[in-house]
Amino acid sequence: MFSKPHTFQHMNAYKHIISAAALTIALGAGAYTKPAVSGSGLRVERSESSLIVNLEVDLSQFSAETNREVILTPVIKSETDSLVLPEIIVAGRTRYYRHLRNDAAPATYTLLRSNRRDTAQYTRVVEYSPWMETSQLILRSSVQGCCGDNIGDSGSTLLATLDFAPRVFVPTVIYVKPEAEKVKTRSVSGSAFIDFKIGNTVIDPDYRNNPRELAEIRNSIDQVKADKDVTITALSVVGYASPDGSYAGNERLAQGRTRSLVDYVNNLYHFPAGIMHTAWHAEDWEGLVKYLRSSNLDNKDAIIALASDSSIEPDAREAMIKSRYPQQYSFLLANVYPALRHSDYKVEFNVRAYISPEEIARVMATAPQKLSLEELFTLARTLDRNSPEFREVMEVAVRMFPDSPVANLNAASTAIAHNEYGLAGTYLAKAGDSPETVYAKALLAIMENNDYATGRTLLGKAADAGVAEASAALQQLDDLGF
Repeated sequence: MFSKPHTFQHMNAYKHIISAAALTIALGAGAYTKPAVSGSGLRVERSESSLIVNLEVDLSQFSAETNREVILTPVIKSETDSLVLPEIIVAGRTRYYRHLRNDAAPATYTLLRSNRRDTAQYTRVVEYSPWMETSQLILRSSVQGCCGDNIGDSGSTLLATLDFAPRVFVPTVIYVKPEAEKVKTRSVSGSAFIDFKIGNTVIDPDYRNNPRELAEIRNSIDQVKADKDVTITALSVVGYASPDGSYAGNERLAQGRTRSLVDYVNNLYHFPAGIMHTAWHAEDWEGLVKYLRSSNLDNKDAIIALASDSSIEPDAREAMIKSRYPQQYSFLLANVYPALRHSDYKVEFNVRAYISPEEIARVMATAPQKLSLEELFTLARTLDRNSPEFREVMEVAVRMFPDSPVANLNAASTAIAHNEYGLAGTYLAKAGDSPETVYAKALLAIMENNDYATGRTLLGKAADAGVAEASAALQQLDDLGF
């Protein structure tokens, strides 16, 4: 198993203060050693478009001198930008009333009276800008005397470090290494519809459609024989006759025609003993039922019931269909029964192993069916997991091995990494119930539906089963508050 980090974001939380400090005023002749701006009363939040700053000012911590005032200036500052917020003026009695009488634009600052036994709230809402995402809230402070002259300046105090970056869940998408195939056995198969003269079991290569049908068989065998990477291990032929006529006669025809086709192939290729295998079925009732199920033939259910009733002798079945449903029987005899006279063939072969990723890549481009799931995984491990090539390998793997839980799990993980959640769900439905699959289902629940309850439950199960990535994901969710 190997893993791949993948980032996806949740934008549902904006309030985030990394650190906050209280401001102690130490200006002019006196020092005020208790916090004048409370860290516990500090809140900085953002909405979609606004930034909200809340400060709590302890008025009892400011000088009682009537002709002095402390000017507090909140500033939001990043490495590249800054925004000065309206001032807070904490004034002694004389300065306080002078501001009330003389200031033309008091809305540009907040005026407070010093030496009170209470606190005051300062709130400002400003337009949020992207540069504020990672910034600081700084408070500049100075003291002025009776004539507005500057008595002291304590500089700037860092009140809070702000971080409004989206809370990012960074799980690890995992891939499972498939087991190696000890022997890679593959096959090609087909159905041939050889035409025989009535009652005859000898193949006439030039009769009716036989040139085409025989050419398809030869082509299937030739393609396998021409491949230097494979070794033919078996060639089987199974012959069928249609249900019309007597069962004994049909069995004779099915057996004789199957042997005739095997002889035809052997005379061309001279396979070693033990390669060729034959079987025959006197009448292809299963093929008839399969056709009927997909047809719109009148009375098809009744005909299916007769055709599939193995308690009735074949000849009796055929006679009952013919007598009870003569119109349908005539249609079947003319249009369906000819296709029930067929020979199914299968060429089985072993494929050599491919070792190097370069060779595996070449085979994948031309004959991916010759590769094992483990070989495709070997190639995938050499590729950038964010690359189209990696994704293609995983898609080829699940296409070649559609019923493999491992192939489906790895394809689902790739789909999750590319935010294709519907596709991931389709693959996970065939991925079994391994701990790694449970983990992938947890990620899908969180990523597709923001279903943290289900996600956490599944992550817990996967973690209990030993999936380390599940434990790490749970810890991340705890740290992020999800």
